[in-house]
Amino acid sequence: MPLPTSRRRFLKSLGLKAAALPFLMNLPSLGFAGSSSRKKRLVVMFSPNGTVPKEFWPDQEGSEFVLKPILKPLEPFRDRMLVLNGVCDKVRGDGDSHMRGIACLLTGIELFPGNIQGGSHTPAGWSTGISLDQELKNVFQANPETHTRFGSLEFGVMVPDRADTWTRLSYAGPNKPVAPIDNPYQMFEKLYGQMQDRESLSSVLDDVQADLKKLSSVVSVADRRLLDEHATFVREMEKELKAAPATDAEHAVPDFQPGIREDNDNIPQISRMQIDLMVNSFVSDFARVSTLQFTNSVGQARMRWLGIDEGHHSLSHEGDDNADAQEKLTKINTWYCEQLAYLVKRLAETPEPGGPGSLLDNTQIVWGNELGKGNSHTLDNIPFVMVGGGSDFKTGRSLKFNKVPHHRLLLSLAHSFGHQIETFGNPSYCKDGPLAGLS
Repeated sequence: MPLPTSRRRFLKSLGLKAAALPFLMNLPSLGFAGSSSRKKRLVVMFSPNGTVPKEFWPDQEGSEFVLKPILKPLEPFRDRMLVLNGVCDKVRGDGDSHMRGIACLLTGIELFPGNIQGGSHTPAGWSTGISLDQELKNVFQANPETHTRFGSLEFGVMVPDRADTWTRLSYAGPNKPVAPIDNPYQMFEKLYGQMQDRESLSSVLDDVQADLKKLSSVVSVADRRLLDEHATFVREMEKELKAAPATDAEHAVPDFQPGIREDNDNIPQISRMQIDLMVNSFVSDFARVSTLQFTNSVGQARMRWLGIDEGHHSLSHEGDDNADAQEKLTKINTWYCEQLAYLVKRLAETPEPGGPGSLLDNTQIVWGNELGKGNSHTLDNIPFVMVGGGSDFKTGRSLKFNKVPHHRLLLSLAHSFGHQIETFGNPSYCKDGPLAGLS
């Protein structure tokens, strides 16, 4: 994106390199932070294969609810949560429940006919519509007050190196899936503009150190601190990338082939690095919309760091009477919740640049899944949890609905960001408007 004239003039007057730009974009004392209006953000986190209902859903409604084991990692942020029971994906048509579960989660519309065979159902292709994250990205990017460098960022953690309906959450439009970036090297390169690999990893800061020193002399104390924190983060991330074992860099996202034991033991490290990169992208105001996709629909991660050797999807097919499988599935879903809790903590402890409060105060996180329960493949009671203040919903509550279409939740989210649309996805599921009771 070309620099505005005033910004270009400023860089030229100080003799600063264009490489310094990522460190300048959010400095209020230079007027680089854009509009003084609130920066509202949306994050969607996806994990696969349904949940364990009895270990997930609170028994109580309202504000006096008790978190079950899977949601316990969010206890410190209980007052910032909304747990939504009874929200269902009612989209039907081509494809199996796994395919429609991920591809319709944010699009709310049917899949094209295609040649990707899923389970015992008909084959299908890509989604026939845009996803909500990309819809809001387009709204933000069309407004100079909310336009950012990237608009949206799509993070992945061990998403298979193949493109099919099971692996794509976001859509730029009909037949336009958006691939997540699940290698921290590649995401770091996208954000900071230099190729990072084991042979040629060179410091971004080495190129701009003198420029930042020059800039520090003309900015406010608050902006100087922001510059220091930003530069420290990049330096630490570079060190971590350099120090990572070879498999982290070269095989962060192994190919998935049914029946072959994939090497996914680096998932915890990749997850943390991706979350840290996401949070810092918000500090720099690189994007107002982001997704964080763990594996894929039918995800078969083997969480050996939890003492679990079986694949997640295989375990999810076990019956409710298999106590060992239920315990392992509870551990898996709790681990996913721990990743969400880490993201929430990082946002909560990071001050909003140029404004009051924290990043969490202005960020709405939505955690969703492709299924309500793995062994039944139900699309009812999708485990939706929301955290944060970006949508100004009334938080600290457990809400129960009566099998409402998740389209109404998508509408509520759109409206909370000022996008007053009447329908999204399949309009026949939007007749009752936004989801009642959130505000």
